[in-house]
Amino acid sequence: MPELIAGVHPTRMELLTLRKRRNIAERGRDLLREKLDALMIEFFQFVREISTLRAKAQGLLAEAYESFVEAQMAMGYMKLEQTSVGVEDRFTIESKSRNIIGVTIPYIQVNLKPLTGFPYNIYDTSIKLDEATLKMADAIKAIAELSSAEAAVKKLAEAIAATKRRVNSLEYVVIPRMLATIRYIEMHLEEAEREDFFRLKRIKSRMAKVEKKLEAPAA
Repeated sequence: MPELIAGVHPTRMELLTLRKRRNIAERGRDLLREKLDALMIEFFQFVREISTLRAKAQGLLAEAYESFVEAQMAMGYMKLEQTSVGVEDRFTIESKSRNIIGVTIPYIQVNLKPLTGFPYNIYDTSIKLDEATLKMADAIKAIAELSSAEAAVKKLAEAIAATKRRVNSLEYVVIPRMLATIRYIEMHLEEAEREDFFRLKRIKSRMAKVEKKLEAPAA
């Protein structure tokens, strides 16, 4: 049997208050269940996206590295290294956030700065280097998308666990304890009403006997 709420007095006012609190708790539980369902939908959507994004990022990285290998074969390792040293950093990473069903989800946005000029001498390098550079830019963007999706899954999993705990607390602890306390007060009040009824009955019976004695003629 669930425990009773401590410090509750078995009065009608307390009973009315508890019934209101029970209704609020049941409504809160139902809303949390709806939130939990919505969080689960978002969670599995991101999980499905992760496998796609991971495959995309791995594919783009493999293509980029393959092009870099071909460029190295065409240009030589030393020439490729010298060319890379002179290339300016064109990537900026911006950390942002968005709200999904009350959960703050971080995500990374990779921006590619426009070229002020060509990063290297196109007449002195292989076309494979151009291909590798473009593919690597796409791969970095895909990696950023993948990391954002993984961060979203982690945050949503934490929110799901917290919401489940709150639902279970209401479902198996708070509401049963309220119901048990309400039943206890109802039984106490019913018992008090029965006692009052029998007490009133005895009083009426005694009053009737007294009236009969008063009405009886003197001998």
